[in-house]
Amino acid sequence: MSDKRNIQDQKRRLLGEKYELRRKLYKAFSKDTDLPNDVREKHRCKLADLPRNSSFTRVTNRVLVVSSSQFENKI
Repeated sequence: MSDKRNIQDQKRRLLGEKYELRRKLYKAFSKDTDLPNDVREKHRCKLADLPRNSSFTRVTNRVLVVSSSQFENKI
C-alpha cells in the first residue's frame, strides 16, 4: 500500500511540473481586471480543463521509508 501512495504522489509531481507554466498563465489572465470579461472567462475555463492532479496543492510531502504523510520522531 505504501508503494502505491508513493507512485501516486510521484505522478502528481510530474503532472504539476508539466502543467505549471500553463496553470500560472491561465491564473494570471483570469485574475487580471484590466482584461475584458470574455477573455478572463475563457482562461478560467481553460484552467478548469487542466487535470486536477496537476495542481501542486494536491501534492503531499511524504516520508519515503514508511510512506506516511507525517513523520513522528520518537526518541
